[in-house]
Amino acid sequence: MSIGGQSETNSERKVVRLTPQGYTKNKERLDYLRNVKRREAADYVHEAKEAGDISESSAYEDAKNEQAKVEGEIIELEHLLAVAEVITPESLDRHDGTVRIGMKVELESESGAKRVFKIVETYEADPKSGLISDQSPVGKALMGHKEGDEVTVTTPGGVTGYTILSITTMYE
Repeated sequence: MSIGGQSETNSERKVVRLTPQGYTKNKERLDYLRNVKRREAADYVHEAKEAGDISESSAYEDAKNEQAKVEGEIIELEHLLAVAEVITPESLDRHDGTVRIGMKVELESESGAKRVFKIVETYEADPKSGLISDQSPVGKALMGHKEGDEVTVTTPGGVTGYTILSITTMYE
């Protein structure tokens, strides 16, 4: 149900595209939260209750907050996995040759440095591993462009120009 009491229809539901690894990672996290962290949080609440007066107990308050955090993350991951579409080689039929989610993009900066990025959705972005979000400054600048295009990226570190050298699927 969404704000205002209106239910979400399938046509309004946003599909989230995840790599197979991203889907598995989120599924494993959900299983861990359900089977381990949920029990730990419940035990923590129980122990804090048993310790005495809960009306002035910071331990009880901390325990309830931890439990709420775990339950919130479980709900978030359940929703994410319910609307997830796993990116497969077949789903990346690259007929138009533009940068989009699921693509690996090789860039050359104005200084001649080459970089390779895989474009993913925010849920599995990991810049240290070369996975950048389509919503990051670089990701936004690249989306929809083709090989040979020059793009300008404005980041907190300054403005950088890149040339797109190649666009392939992340499976190539």
